[in-house]
Amino acid sequence: MENENIENTGMQHTSAIAGQPEKEFQPRIDMSRLQEDIHKIKNEIAKVIIGQEDMMDHLIAALLSNGHVLIEGVPGVAKTITAKLLARTVDVDFSRIQFTPDLMPSDILGTSVFNAKTSEFEFKKGPVFSNFILIDEINRSPAKTQAALFEVMEERQITMDGISYPMDDPFLVVATQNPIEHEGTYRLPEAQLDRFLFKIEVGYPNLQQEIEIIRHEHGNRLDDKTELVQKVVSGAQLKEYQRLVKDVVVEANLLEYIAQIIVATRNNQFLYLGASPRASLALLTASKSFAAIRGRDFVTPEDIREASYAVLRHRIVVSPEREMEGLTGDEIIRQILESQEIPR
Repeated sequence: MENENIENTGMQHTSAIAGQPEKEFQPRIDMSRLQEDIHKIKNEIAKVIIGQEDMMDHLIAALLSNGHVLIEGVPGVAKTITAKLLARTVDVDFSRIQFTPDLMPSDILGTSVFNAKTSEFEFKKGPVFSNFILIDEINRSPAKTQAALFEVMEERQITMDGISYPMDDPFLVVATQNPIEHEGTYRLPEAQLDRFLFKIEVGYPNLQQEIEIIRHEHGNRLDDKTELVQKVVSGAQLKEYQRLVKDVVVEANLLEYIAQIIVATRNNQFLYLGASPRASLALLTASKSFAAIRGRDFVTPEDIREASYAVLRHRIVVSPEREMEGLTGDEIIRQILESQEIPR
């Protein structure tokens, strides 16, 4: 009887709450302006690019996270032009570097030049001194040139002749590579891959998208399609959005969920190398950005799962015997996510 009374009381309390007029949900952080500008960015890029919504969401998430991106895909799937168009929507300095086998570190970072007037050496900054850096075919240059990016990507500065030169904020490196061609390429070491927030894999468009691409190109009369895209966000606004994303709420159980996913990669029998603690921090940051893109000021398990593939696929190494059997990193990540209990 006593239990029944307690249950009845609880039911009455629930129904009383249910009977009250619902209050409109008020977010703790105002995401309206950020949402509006993201919508504008997508609309601008859609003037040129058909499909590739997943790549677009990840690039915007990286922009909000102030993290670097590696885009991998076969030639002709709009890797480079999408990155160029995204850079065009933001009113910041843009620099494009084409990596080649004969490229030297000084061609990227800059070099000291003797000034005859002052009889002193002056440092001439290279193309890496910009806000948005597009590195095309990053695996075309040898290890010495690739290693020149280590410090600038992680610490956002370079050291030359004992003097440190900081990069201006925001600072984003977007690199592309072709997974098919191996002749004349140099595989990126794990230490450098770990410095990329995301590795985005770009596939082919479907039939309907392919038809739309052909129609769009048939009706285009501009030589430079990037002229269609207008600037939407200023550098100051972008930095404000990046600060805003850092304030997105993550509950304690979701922090544990992130840690469980990362630790599971280290204990997986199919993996030769698991994810590092840097992956935990990257997954946390990326999840906040995905939540902000969806208009929320709090992270959900779906945000973490959505970010997991791009955050982890370049930070894990499949064991050779499993790789020979055709098992991929994405399949292992999917298995890990399915094996973890989703927090409620």
